[in-house]
Amino acid sequence: DRKVVVTGGARGIGYAIARRAAASGATVALLDLEQVALDEAAARLRHDVQGAEILAQTCDVSSYDDIRAAREVLEAGWGRADVLVNNAGIFSNAPAQEMEAQEWDRVLQVNLSGAFYCSQVFGASMIEARSGTIVNIASMSGVIVNRPQPQIGYNVSKAGVIMLTKSLAAEWAPYGIRVNAVAPGYIRSAITESLLGKANMRDYWIGGTPLGRMGSP
Repeated sequence: DRKVVVTGGARGIGYAIARRAAASGATVALLDLEQVALDEAAARLRHDVQGAEILAQTCDVSSYDDIRAAREVLEAGWGRADVLVNNAGIFSNAPAQEMEAQEWDRVLQVNLSGAFYCSQVFGASMIEARSGTIVNIASMSGVIVNRPQPQIGYNVSKAGVIMLTKSLAAEWAPYGIRVNAVAPGYIRSAITESLLGKANMRDYWIGGTPLGRMGSP
């Protein structure tokens, strides 16, 4: 009977989380950037989980105003969110010496600032209710440097997400809010599949994984 908000919920890990939450009886709100992908994901989720209550709202997590507007729409329709999953994220494989400032800013804005903005906006109601759960999707890239692809912006953003998680967990524990992070390894998706054939990435990625395979959402 919980109300769960999942950012980046239209595909991949976000969709898998939303589907699992819906199957457990939660009302689920999908937040994503692209309207078409969002509508398709909501329809697929309603089909996958019969009787599930699904809301869909376009939202750019790098925009504080977008997030506030999304919360207002959701709270008008269903009330306060019990759970927030900060899953939305992007990555860039630009080498450090070539990475444009605009590209660096965009990765940090979506991956790190977006997680903070969403936590602050949705967390306000949780603080008032003295109850809530926030789950941040970090990455192994927040604690190691992946090879062979250059991804300094992504690595730094995910390291920031890990410390954001620890800081919020410490600050908001007195309000009864739990804040945790999950740091996945390599997960099969349309993006990772497209990169497997480049620069011996398969050898690095699969060779460095003890089970000898990638994970699934």
